[in-house]
Amino acid sequence: MTTVLIVDDQPLQRMGYTMLLANRPDVTVIGEADSGLQAVRMAAELRPDVVLMDVRMPGIDGIEATRRIIATGSRSRVIVLTTFDLDEYAYDALRAGASGFLLKDARPDELLSAVHAVSAGDAVISPRMTRRLLDTHLLSRAATPADQESRRLPYELSGRERDVFAAIAQGMSNSEIADHLHLTESTVKKHVSGLLAKIGARDRVQAVIAAYDLGLVTPRDP
Repeated sequence: MTTVLIVDDQPLQRMGYTMLLANRPDVTVIGEADSGLQAVRMAAELRPDVVLMDVRMPGIDGIEATRRIIATGSRSRVIVLTTFDLDEYAYDALRAGASGFLLKDARPDELLSAVHAVSAGDAVISPRMTRRLLDTHLLSRAATPADQESRRLPYELSGRERDVFAAIAQGMSNSEIADHLHLTESTVKKHVSGLLAKIGARDRVQAVIAAYDLGLVTPRDP
C-alpha cells in the first residue's frame, strides 16, 4: 500500500487529488496540507511514501518545504506539481531533492503512474522532459571539452558506468542506452542502479543534475 500526503493551498485541488486516489485499492491518502509549513510537519508525523507538493504557496512555498523534508533524511519522496512544464520553480524543487515533477493538468492515469513510480524509487520526469529542463536551466553552466578532460569525477566509476552516466545526462531511456551501448536492457538497469548508489543519487533526475554539475556532459549545439 502506497501512502500519500497531498499539499496544495487550493481546497478544490486537494479534493480532486484525494477523490482520484481514494478509488485506488493500492493507494491511501493519509493527510492533506494547505501550506508548506504544515506539509513539513505532517510529513515528519505521518511519514508518507509520496508527497504531492504544490510549488506556489504563500509563506513557505513548495521548494522550501521540499528542501526541509529531504533534509531530515525522510524516506518520503516528493512529486512537485506545477502549471508549466519548464517552470523555474519546479527546477529549483528538483535541486532541493524532489524526485520529479508533474503538470497539474496531467491525466489521472499519469498521476497514478507517477505515484507508483516514485514510490518504487524511480523518477517521474520523462527522459525527454529531463533534457528540455536541463537545456533550459543549465546550458550556461555546462563545461567545455577541455574542462571534461581536466576534471576528475569524485566517484570510482568503471568506464561502462561513465558511459551510462553520460547517456542518462543526455536524456536517454534505458532502452535507448541499451541500443546506444549495445547492451541488454537488463544490463543497463543493473548499471543504472549501481551508478545511483555510487554517486548518492536518489533517482536519475538527481543523477542528471550531478552530471551537469560535474561537467561530464556538454550542451547540445543550438
